[in-house]
Amino acid sequence: MPAQNPRFSHQFKLNQSLDLLHGVGSRIVPKLQKLGLNTIEDALYHLPVRYEDRRQLKTINQLIDGHQEVFVGSVLASGETVTTRSRKRIYEIIVGDNTGKISLKWFRYRKPWLQKRFPVGQKAIFIGEIKRFAALREIHHPDSELLNSDQDIQQLLQSDPLSFGRILPIYALTEGLTQKQVRKIWNQLVQDYADYAPSFIPEDIQKKYQLMSISAALKQAHWPEDSANLYELEKGSDKARYSLVFDEFFYLELGLALKRAGVQLEEGIAFNFTHKYTVPLNKMLPFKLTDAQRRVLGEIKKDMMAPHPMHRLLQGDVGSGKTLVALMAALIAIENKAQVAVVAPTEILAEQHYQTFSQWMDKLGLQTGLLQGNMPVAAKRDILEQIAQGEIDLVVGTHAVLQEGVEFHRLGLGIVDEQHRFGVRQRSLLKHKGANPDMLVMTATPIPRTLSMTLYGDLSVSVIDQLPPGRKPVTTMRFSSVQREKAYQLIRQELQQGRQAYVVYPLVEESEKSDLQAATVAAETFAKDIFPEFNVGLLHGQMKTVDKDAVMNSFRQGKIQLLVSTTVIEVGVDIPNTTVMMVEHADRFGLSQLHQLRGRVGRGADKSYCLLIPSEHYSEDAARRLRVMVETEDGFRIAEADLEIRGPGDFLGTRQAGLPDFRIASLLKDIRILESARQEAFAYVQKTNQLTTEEAEPIKNELIRRWGGRLELAAIG
Repeated sequence: MPAQNPRFSHQFKLNQSLDLLHGVGSRIVPKLQKLGLNTIEDALYHLPVRYEDRRQLKTINQLIDGHQEVFVGSVLASGETVTTRSRKRIYEIIVGDNTGKISLKWFRYRKPWLQKRFPVGQKAIFIGEIKRFAALREIHHPDSELLNSDQDIQQLLQSDPLSFGRILPIYALTEGLTQKQVRKIWNQLVQDYADYAPSFIPEDIQKKYQLMSISAALKQAHWPEDSANLYELEKGSDKARYSLVFDEFFYLELGLALKRAGVQLEEGIAFNFTHKYTVPLNKMLPFKLTDAQRRVLGEIKKDMMAPHPMHRLLQGDVGSGKTLVALMAALIAIENKAQVAVVAPTEILAEQHYQTFSQWMDKLGLQTGLLQGNMPVAAKRDILEQIAQGEIDLVVGTHAVLQEGVEFHRLGLGIVDEQHRFGVRQRSLLKHKGANPDMLVMTATPIPRTLSMTLYGDLSVSVIDQLPPGRKPVTTMRFSSVQREKAYQLIRQELQQGRQAYVVYPLVEESEKSDLQAATVAAETFAKDIFPEFNVGLLHGQMKTVDKDAVMNSFRQGKIQLLVSTTVIEVGVDIPNTTVMMVEHADRFGLSQLHQLRGRVGRGADKSYCLLIPSEHYSEDAARRLRVMVETEDGFRIAEADLEIRGPGDFLGTRQAGLPDFRIASLLKDIRILESARQEAFAYVQKTNQLTTEEAEPIKNELIRRWGGRLELAAIG
């Protein structure tokens, strides 16, 4: 154990380059860098992806199907064979001992090397996964360690303790590295440097959860003791991994707890209200608010009355009535002589919000403005002046609202719609347009609790978990491309009854030109050959705003019955008379996108349909997505499935959403550890007065080192 050097000395050791390690020269360093490993600390946290039990050698009759096994055998036969089905050549050797035989096969190989390595009679230790095909057992591409015919097995095992006689770590590698080579490097690494890894989690928390010190956990994770439980290691539920995951989550949650506390400490606007506008609006509405809308509105009101800024995430499935709740919140701010900014990710959604808000605001005698990037210069100058003078009560816009030159007279509330399209930075830009305005962040993409705790840990969360009365479920069906006529028949029936339909095509950057062409050609085909008796329109992102507006207005007014579109209509478009959503190449869409698209129908009183038509060939993941869509309409179940299929990194787009990169922890399987770590971190921040006590000093320093820049924590303490 190294002497207890000052903290910076430990950190200096961990920040050193990997070429300090024995066996890591200029040839190996670039290969490790490919794995994202640049420092000693990076390498320490590069844990094995699985383990192999090499504590004892088995006989062939003891080998278990589906398991990674280690055994000794002699080559009984060796040579090339040809598989009858695919006509591909394979190299096969038959290995036996006095208890049985097994086949070893290579599908990619250098024949002279295998012939030389495995002549008949050669004795070796073999390692691989046992596969069974009917009565035959075989291993594909096994590892092997050659023995002399007279060599004593026990002597060999003892001569190479990094390869035999223990539970071995198996690492993720890149081309040009072998497990044997890497185990040697990591063995030295752990011996020489694991003790420098800091453990600062408070002692009472360590005892409560029986956490190992970080150095002990790293040693155990890389080189498990003989007594270790292999099942727990494989499942990732062993004590060492638990301790490392807890440590990782604890620091993230400390940062989020500080951000939340910072919001609590900041002075904001304590809004008062006399229901000057909300009661009249309520009377004008042709329907009653749902219980869920009323509950959420109560949570928002409570936040807005507090003397510190509101930071609240409003989740609600497609069509649950978030926009109306947002309007009610806006009216509270406006009653207090404050302005409101609503930011949406697309022009179409911004325009839709503008129309929705302005129809009610006009009736209440209030001013609404629309601000977009491509407005004529004079019109833009005019609206910017009105915003700065405080003449406009509520501004709706795209990213243009966040740009320099947009100045508010008194911004009291910022509303961000479809938060997953905006990063943390955009939220911050809007916040700085006023003196700590309240922030309401809305999303129709249901976010599993796991992720919302992590991504939006600094926000309070409200969920509208109830659809307005009268919303009918949407029947979702999958058709193969050869069943397309059935889908057309259903669309025709709906159009004949005076209803409308969408046909949506994917738009992916890499194939944008061909995607646009597919949508354009399809619109022509529908108009001329398939539905000549109906008006067909085309909408895509490359069109000029004025043309897009014209198409959407014609569709809204019922002049266009069938709208062929790219995904510009994914979010927020609300036309109750539309009852069919047909999605072409449905396999190319993500689950949340499909769910959003389906949400464009079922908004009126009539039964609605979502028709999914995948490409001819698609992946197993795509098949799973389509199955989920057919089976459920529950946005949260869909979100959980999406998270499972794609993994957390891609679920919202890591960089865009600010999702942290974890070295060890998994948001999928470690939710219970996350909840415990969160509870302890929030309590510790409160107990140490936002980490300002002497006891909290080392924890605060470690937090800044790990998360300071990424969570904007540089100013703490």
